[in-house]
Amino acid sequence: MLQLIRSIIFIVQMYAVMAAMAICITPFAILYRNAAFWGIRNYCKWVRLSASAIVGLRSEIRGELPNGDTLICAKHQSFFDIIIICSEVVKPRFVMKRQILMLPIVGYYAKRIGCIPVDRGRGSIAMRQMLDGVRGGVPDPGPLIIYPQGTRVAPGVRRKYRIGAAVLYELFDTRCVPAATNVGLYWPRAAIMRRPGLAVVEFLPAVASGLTKDRFMAVLEETVERHSDRLMKENSNTMGEV
Repeated sequence: MLQLIRSIIFIVQMYAVMAAMAICITPFAILYRNAAFWGIRNYCKWVRLSASAIVGLRSEIRGELPNGDTLICAKHQSFFDIIIICSEVVKPRFVMKRQILMLPIVGYYAKRIGCIPVDRGRGSIAMRQMLDGVRGGVPDPGPLIIYPQGTRVAPGVRRKYRIGAAVLYELFDTRCVPAATNVGLYWPRAAIMRRPGLAVVEFLPAVASGLTKDRFMAVLEETVERHSDRLMKENSNTMGEV
């Protein structure tokens, strides 16, 4: 019961701080794109800090931080893996479902930093939207992050990887950085409870350019799933600690 109360307090303050920061920063973000990135990064740092202090959920990034115009293909288990990435990666932007644009604050900032909205589940239409968004580009682009499974996936659940990641890999004609995570153990996708432990996002060695689409997809899925399973096994013994 105490952990549930802590979780509720954490969630309430998380959204209260989001609203307060948006009031202060949005006038600057309208004028300067870098101000939007500054606000997002510092808000995400606050969420990580307050999660540790209030619910005992510590977090860390492992591996070399990707930078510049890099493609990142990441495991997605909850909102917390986005927060961890945005707290450290410089100028990240995401391929995301179009409905996010309708969310207060989050939708505006996603659009402002150059995220690419797509109509998830609409096949070729979504693919065209994604490619048009990438080709349209933004000034001074940073890493582009795509979730190959297309949505949040609970720990231990297997979901097919979608071809969109391979299409971007071929379009960029560059290496791809896979990212594994275990955050779903502590911050479930559809629950109030936040559990104590160590949430990790780990950037893995890059997949070199030049692979066929089928080979790339096979390597990507095996790499991300194997290392996510390792992180979940490694940190499962921290659950329940404060």
